[in-house]
Amino acid sequence: MEVQLRDLTKKEANLSIFGGDAAILNVIQDELLESPGTKFAGVITKHPLTDEIWMRVVSTNPLKDIIKATSAAIEDTAELKKLLVSKIG
Repeated sequence: MEVQLRDLTKKEANLSIFGGDAAILNVIQDELLESPGTKFAGVITKHPLTDEIWMRVVSTNPLKDIIKATSAAIEDTAELKKLLVSKIG
């Protein structure tokens, strides 16, 4: 996966993600939208025939908020994995 910062201002970040999965970014988007400092978080597939996904975040500190949301998504996924392993294994 490759991430490029297309545009960054004090309150907005626009990212291009290549070779990623929109489902993962939707989880991060949900985490962002739970934050009171986030005004907007959106994810779109640029075009169905390309592997480019765009993410736009408008918040008090967009890059910091994206990192925080990604960490929260990783923690939630680790909890889910533990629960599944305990039920299956």
